[in-house]
Amino acid sequence: MEPLSSAFTIDLRRLTVLRELQRRGSLARTAEALHLTPSAVSQQLSALARELGVPLTERDGRGVRLTGQAKVLLAHADLIAAQLERARADLAAYGEGGRGTVTVGCFSSGILGLLPGVLAGLRARLPHVRVDVVEAEPPDVFTALDAGRLDVAVAVDFAAAPPHTDPRYRRADLFRDVLDVAVPAGHRLAGRGRVALRELAREAWIVGAAHSCCGAVARAVCAAAGFTPDVRHAVNDWGALAALVEAGAGVALVPRLVRPLYAHRRIALLTTEGEPPSRNVFAAVRAGSEGDPVLAAVREQLVAAAKELAPDQAKDLAPDQL
Repeated sequence: MEPLSSAFTIDLRRLTVLRELQRRGSLARTAEALHLTPSAVSQQLSALARELGVPLTERDGRGVRLTGQAKVLLAHADLIAAQLERARADLAAYGEGGRGTVTVGCFSSGILGLLPGVLAGLRARLPHVRVDVVEAEPPDVFTALDAGRLDVAVAVDFAAAPPHTDPRYRRADLFRDVLDVAVPAGHRLAGRGRVALRELAREAWIVGAAHSCCGAVARAVCAAAGFTPDVRHAVNDWGALAALVEAGAGVALVPRLVRPLYAHRRIALLTTEGEPPSRNVFAAVRAGSEGDPVLAAVREQLVAAAKELAPDQAKDLAPDQL
């Protein structure tokens, strides 16, 4: 590598590729997330290394790992990205944020139960701001947020979500979405109203795919109750899941966000004994962008909608959150 020159510059697009490699851990997964080929990812990283004059990756078996120099650079990359977002927010604030477009990424049940109220409030408050919605879950929703394809991510905490301490984001916990047990109307426990989750350990289960937030959370809840569910059907669509429960194909854990979908079904929704299982719903923006007036309005509508949906489970935000 050439030594660092006095004309030190960084191509921010290549820096984005390095940040994604840190998250994904492999060239192949990074390429898939960024809609590039593995060769293109390698070329971007090699070009960035030549630009800086330091090695950024090294071989690790059949893959690569980040060098110490890369980790130093990534610590600065978070600060650089946050400062650019502050500049963007300051420019938006200068124009008072009355126009423009904001894109929100959200998981499916959040789109069903949370976002309609948010969108209605934003239409009344900012009639000249266009709000687009994209269905996405971690980690993809955060890849899109990093790349600027999304402005706000609404997500559920699970293994694929970034930790609370991730400096790339400003996040706010919104509410706890309680999970109930859905059983067919003729099920032996349907008239109970409240059950211990372990009573369903021998049942056939309907859960989401293991990599999805609904699937991961359902499996974790069952594990915490002391059993591994007998998963007969892997379904991510809440309407399809309801149809399978109604048909007697199994039981499922259902978030209260999607309860309206079950009102006309021959399904019993049972609460669990003790502390009910739940999932934490949060919103995040890129660090530095929280001062954008449109994003501030989105934040306030999300908080208001969360308090209306789950007044007992909604979180009180500190003034500096999101």
